[in-house]
Amino acid sequence: MTSYDVLQTPIGALTIAADEHGLRHIEFPNNRHPAQRAGWVLAPTNPILRQARVQLLDYFAGRRTGFDLVLRPVGTPFQLKVWQTLANIPYGETWSYRDLARRVGNPAAVRAVGAANGRNPLPIVLPCHRVIGADGTLTGFGGGLETKAALLRMEGALPAIRPAEADLFASVLTESDPTVPIAP
Repeated sequence: MTSYDVLQTPIGALTIAADEHGLRHIEFPNNRHPAQRAGWVLAPTNPILRQARVQLLDYFAGRRTGFDLVLRPVGTPFQLKVWQTLANIPYGETWSYRDLARRVGNPAAVRAVGAANGRNPLPIVLPCHRVIGADGTLTGFGGGLETKAALLRMEGALPAIRPAEADLFASVLTESDPTVPIAP
């Protein structure tokens, strides 16, 4: 039986799911590859989900840079190898897809690594958001590029938006649509 809970975070509501073997899924509000949820049961008291909740909230509060959870993703042997390798990307750093392919042991498999990365059922814990394009651009992310950028900024891997940039951004929005409220 798969149990799930919904966790409110700074990047939106995350659905976390586990069975008796370990954590199986972490899903964003708009997931590119959602899990099949048939038969899932809301069970916030499940001990695996409670532990995941605590660790994820600590991560978002800046008190945790890694995770110590029993993970049980389901995938092909190649996907599992890619996902396991993601766990080696240090907090606050990024790797390119080419770097990841090399570390998986198949430098020519950049596209296959990208596809496996995109199917990661445990984002954040297996930090696929830390994989970027070879030229430093943010590419592909199941939770959306805005979420990827927010996670990388939170970890210090991307510069925070400077106040002058935020002011410029706010003025451009205000000029283009005066009905859009801009937070200070």
